[in-house]
Amino acid sequence: MRTALLISTYNWPEALEVVLKSVKRQVQLPDEILIADDGSGKETQNIIEQFQNSLSIPIKHFWQEDKGFRKSEILNKAIAQTNVDYIIQIDGDCIVHPFFVQDHRNTAQEGSYVFGSRVNIKPSAVPGIYKNKHTHFSVLSPSIKNRTRNFHIPILQKIYTPKPTFSTKTRGCNLAYWRKDFIGVNGYDEAMEGWGREDTEFVWRMVNKGIYGKRLRYGGIVYHIFHPENSRNNLDKNDKIQKATEREKRTWCNDGIDKYLRA
Repeated sequence: MRTALLISTYNWPEALEVVLKSVKRQVQLPDEILIADDGSGKETQNIIEQFQNSLSIPIKHFWQEDKGFRKSEILNKAIAQTNVDYIIQIDGDCIVHPFFVQDHRNTAQEGSYVFGSRVNIKPSAVPGIYKNKHTHFSVLSPSIKNRTRNFHIPILQKIYTPKPTFSTKTRGCNLAYWRKDFIGVNGYDEAMEGWGREDTEFVWRMVNKGIYGKRLRYGGIVYHIFHPENSRNNLDKNDKIQKATEREKRTWCNDGIDKYLRA
C-alpha cells in the first residue's frame, strides 16, 4: 500500500515549518508528501524547498492563485496528480505525533475511511513552539489541552471497528481514505468556497455510498496550533449543501475531481 500525507496550507509558513519538522521525525514516513497550497506567498515556498532538500521522500507542492478560501479545489488538484493508494490528510496547523503515519497505515481497511482526533495547543504556548520548533508533547505537557487524547496505546486502537454511520467527531485535519473511494464520490465539492463543512460534506457522500467510518483513538495523534477563527461568511451556503447531501443521500458532486482526471 502506497501512502501520501496530504497537507493543506495557506500563508502560515511558521506553522508549516513545525508541521514538516514533525513529519521528518516520523517512525514510518509516507511514500510522498502532497502540499495543497491555496495561494501562499514566497515564504511558504521557501520552507517547502528547505524540506524538499532534506527529506528522503518526494514533497510535491501544488499551488493556486489566492482568490479566497478554495481549499476544496486545491485538494482535488493535489489528489488528481498522485497515484498512491491511500491518502492521510491533515491541515497545515497540525503537528503530528511520531507514530502518526504508522498508526494510520496500521488502521487502514478496505471499504472504510478513518477519522482521528486532535489535541489542542494552548494559545500561550504558540510563540514558544515557533521559536523552539517544538514537536513533542508529553501527556503532562503544560502546552496542551485534552490530555486524554494524547495517550498513545496501540493495543487499544483495535477496540474501534468500522461503522456505517456518520460521526460528528469527523474532522478534516485528521482524516484518511482510499484514493479510489475519494474518486468514487468525485472528491471535494468545489461549489463549497469559504471556511466550513467541505470536509464533512465529502465524508457524508462516502457514507451514503456505503463506505464505513472507523475511529482512530489512542493513536494517529495531531496537535492543533491555536489561531483566530477563520471568516465564516460562506458557512450558511456550505451548510445548506451539506444538509442537501445528507437529506438526498448524494454520493456524487457535480463540481469535483473528475475534470482534473480527464485533463
